[in-house]
Formats: sequence, C-alpha cells, structure tokens
Amino acid sequence: MARAQFQKGQKVWVECVGAWAYIEKVQPVWAKGFEEPVRVTYDVGLGREFTAAELMLPQDDAAAANMGEWRLLRARNKWQLAEDCQHHPFPGTYPVVVTDPADWGGWRVPGAEYDRDPDKIEAQARLIAASPGLMKLAEDLATSIDENVDEAPPELIRLARAAREILKSVKTVPGPPGEIEAPVTATA
Repeated sequence: MARAQFQKGQKVWVECVGAWAYIEKVQPVWAKGFEEPVRVTYDVGLGREFTAAELMLPQDDAAAANMGEWRLLRARNKWQLAEDCQHHPFPGTYPVVVTDPADWGGWRVPGAEYDRDPDKIEAQARLIAASPGLMKLAEDLATSIDENVDEAPPELIRLARAAREILKSVKTVPGPPGEIEAPVTATA
C-alpha cells in the first residue's frame, strides 16, 4: 500500500533533474480489491511522473544560520610573476575568501579564470566576503517590518518581502520526504 508523501502545490526538490518544482498533481494508482492505492506518483510539470523517492522536501539549513565572519585575503599567484600580470588590480596575487577562523576553507578561483577577467573576480570576491553581513541586514529588515507592519511604508514592505524570499532560498536545502498523515482518496 502507498500513501501520498506530498500534497498538490507543495515545493519539492527533484533530485534527478536538480531543480525545485511544485507538485501539480498527486496521481494514485488503484488496483481492484485494495482499499488504498498501490502506488502514488507526482506530476511536477517536468514531462514525466516522479515517485516519492525522487523528490525531497525543503528543509532549513542550520549551517546557513551561523555563517560567521568571512574575510577577503590575498594569496600569492604561483603561476605568474607580478611582472607578467600588470593588468591585474593587484599584480602577483589573487583574492581568497576565507570562511573559517583558522584562515583556511572558503572560496578560490582558478588562475586562468582570474586572468581572463580579474576585475570581475575581484568584485565577486568582495560580494562573497560581504554575504554574511548582507544576510544579517536582510534578516534585520524583514524582522523590523514584521514587527511594525502597520506603520511601514509600502516600499519597505515590498523590500522586506524580497529579502525574505532571498533568505528562504539561502536557508533552504533539499531533505528527505516526510509522511503526510492524510491518505490519498479516490476521485471520480
């Protein structure tokens, strides 16, 4: 016997496709002589039916809540001398975003990619290093508007909603499906 693990309209991660989708239809497969469906599949609008094993629920990411302080450091470029890369903003070095207190772990870029567009990579490094602070700012904005929604101007309410959506995309990761208590019933 099978029970529905997802509901229509629910957001799910489709593992084999690597994308988020919404359940459009819950499709129970009934067999004569059984009181419950023998199998349940889900239509998520991706061209075929999926089983519950192929789908995952969004879960809060505990690591996203405690990112700590990230820093931008410069590492020596081992593959090019400073004289060979005078077009770089900081010849002889490249940016490294360190996400661990021990100055290791984090974000680095391949030398060839940095050499192709060093200004773009420098801007990306500054943005990544500032991400925890920007995330905290978005959380504070959303919380502040939630507490004073009657007094907030419409533009700030719009910004708080946008911040909340961005925060949700950062803090949500796929997780195993949970059982939904209500069984699927037959529809005529």
